Amino acid sequence: MKKTAQKKQPAIHYTIVPKDLAGHLFNVTVTVPAPAPDGQVFALPAWIPGSYMIREFARNIVRIRAESNGAAVALTKLDKHSWRAAPAGGPLTLHYEVYAWDLSVRAAHLDQTHGFFNGTSVFLRVLGQEEDAHEVDIQRPADPAAKTWRVATAMKELGAKRYGFGTYVAANYDELIDHPVEMGDFALATFKAHGIPHDIVITGRVPNLDMARLQADLKAICEAQITLFEPQTNRAPIDRYVFMTMAVGDGYGGLEHRASTALICARADLPSSATPQPGEPGEGYLKFLGLCSHEYFHTWNVKRIKPAVFAPYDLQVENYTPLLWLFEGFTSYYDDLMLVRAGIIGEPTYFKLLGKTVGSVLRGSGRLKQSVADSSFDAWSKYYRQDENSPNAIISYYSKGSLIALAFDLTIRAKTGGAKTLDDVMRALWQRYGRDFYPSVGRGVTESEVESLFDEISGLKLRNLFDKFVRGTDDLPLAKLFAPFGIKLADERKSGKPSLDAGIGRDPLGAKLTQVHEGGAAHQAGLSALDIVIAIDGLRVNGNPSNVEALLSRYRVGDKLTVHAFRRDELMAFDVTLQGDRVPGITLSQAVPGKKSSALPRPSAA
Repeated sequence: MKKTAQKKQPAIHYTIVPKDLAGHLFNVTVTVPAPAPDGQVFALPAWIPGSYMIREFARNIVRIRAESNGAAVALTKLDKHSWRAAPAGGPLTLHYEVYAWDLSVRAAHLDQTHGFFNGTSVFLRVLGQEEDAHEVDIQRPADPAAKTWRVATAMKELGAKRYGFGTYVAANYDELIDHPVEMGDFALATFKAHGIPHDIVITGRVPNLDMARLQADLKAICEAQITLFEPQTNRAPIDRYVFMTMAVGDGYGGLEHRASTALICARADLPSSATPQPGEPGEGYLKFLGLCSHEYFHTWNVKRIKPAVFAPYDLQVENYTPLLWLFEGFTSYYDDLMLVRAGIIGEPTYFKLLGKTVGSVLRGSGRLKQSVADSSFDAWSKYYRQDENSPNAIISYYSKGSLIALAFDLTIRAKTGGAKTLDDVMRALWQRYGRDFYPSVGRGVTESEVESLFDEISGLKLRNLFDKFVRGTDDLPLAKLFAPFGIKLADERKSGKPSLDAGIGRDPLGAKLTQVHEGGAAHQAGLSALDIVIAIDGLRVNGNPSNVEALLSRYRVGDKLTVHAFRRDELMAFDVTLQGDRVPGITLSQAVPGKKSSALPRPSAA
C-alpha cells in the first residue's frame, strides 16, 4: 500500500510590535491555525532557563483578548500564568500587551533608545503544540525615533534580512524562547572563530569603543573553547553566535542561550580607543571578558550538556537539580582559565583571580553548613533570594563549584602524571550528552552518571572528593593539591588590623551594617545586620565605609569600645571587643621563583 505524505502543520505565528516606546509596551499576537477542539490553553513561562527563580512574567501582561474569524472568543484565566480560550471553529488569535521595563538580561525592556526581549517574557506557549514550527514577525516601531533601528538575534531569518525587521523562524517553542532579540541603533562588528561568524552587538553610548581589540580578544577566547571540546575538528556546535551587550553606567550580568548571550556591563569596562592599554586588560575590561567567556562556555555546558531534569524544561514550576555546581561552577572555573589559554592574561594575573575566589569562599561560615549539591537544589529559594544572613547560611555553587573543578583537575593531573585532566572529562560529557542534543531534545545527565563518568575517564576512584566536597561541606585542601605543581598557596590576611567583621554600607544617619559575619566582633557584641552605626567610642560616623575603617585604625586588636547604633528607631549602645581582620588574603605564587610553575593552565591533548 502506498504511503500518503503527512500534511505539514502550519506554523504557530507571532507578531511583536514595539507599540508605545514611552509607555514601554509591546503589542503581541499569536495565531494558532488549528486550536485544540475543546478549547486551547496558553501559558507564559514562570521562569527563564539559566536564571533559577520563579519570576512570574505573566504579571506584565496588561490586557489580553481572543478572536476567531473576526468574532470575539471567551478567555478564562486558569491560574497566574495560564488562559483557556473557548472552542473556536477556525484559526484562533490572541492579542495582548506586555509591559517591558526590566533593564536586565532576563526579561524585556523598551524605550526610545532600544528594545530588548527574551521570548519567555513575551511569547505565550500554545500547550500541546510546542513541537510545531514557530514564526515571529518582528515589526519596526512607528515612532520616528526608531526609523534607523536594526534587529540583532541568532534566530533564523525567514522573510527578514540579517539585522532587519521581518519574519524569523524557530523549529519549536524551546528554540523560539532561546533566541533573545535586541533592536535599536547598536554598534556592530563580526569576527570568525574557526570559521564561524560571531557578532558583537553593543547598545548604549560608549564613546571611542575599541571594537578592534574586543574582536581580537573574543576571537581568541571563542577559539580556545571550541578547541577544548573539539580538538580534532575545531567544530563549533553553532553556525552563528551573537554577543548582545547593554552598556550602562553601572551594571554586570549575563544569561546564556544556545547561540547567543545577553550581557549587561558598565561602559567603563569596555575598551577605549582613546586610551588604549597595551598588554593585559585592565580590571574592568578583564571582568567583562571573563563574563563573555563564562556565557560562551555555556554553549556547551548547560545549553547542550544538561541535567536530566532540564531535558526538557518545565517552564511553569521550579526544576530542581543538585548539579548546578557542575554546570555553573565548572563554567566559572573554565571562564578565567580560557583567558590564559587564549593568551589574554598570564599566570600571575590568573593566580590573583584564583586567590580572590578562594578568599570569597573562605569568607562566609555558610560554607560549613551547606554543600554545593544542596546549594544547587536550593537555588530557587536561597541562592537567588539572598538576604543579609546569606554569608552565614549558604555557599555559592558558582565560586565553590569552580574550586571543586580546580580540585578535580589538580587531583586527576597529579594522580595520572598529566595523562588525564578535567578537559578529558568535559569532552566525554560533551560527546555522550551534548553533541547531539539538538535539533530534537536529547537526554540530560543524572547525578550518578556524572560520578561514574569522572571515575571512568580519569581511571581513578573519586568518590571521596564527591562525598567531602560536593555532598559534604569540607574545605578544599588546595594548598596540598597545588604543591605537586610547584605552586604555593598562602593566607596573608592582616590579622593585626582591628575589625568589626561586618559589611558596611551608606546611610544618611551613619554606616549601615549590611552583613554581620558569624563569630565576628559585631556579632559577639550583639550588633545586627541593618543596624545603623552613628558613633564609635563617642566619635561620629559619617556613613563612609572608609570613615569606619579610619576610626578603628586608632585602636588595637583586643581593645574594648562602645558603639552607638540605631535599630529601627531605637538608639542602642554595644560594648565591642575588637578582633583581628578575618578577611582571607589568599595569594598564589611559584614555590621556586623564576621556575615555570605548572602545566595547570595548559590544555590536555585529546
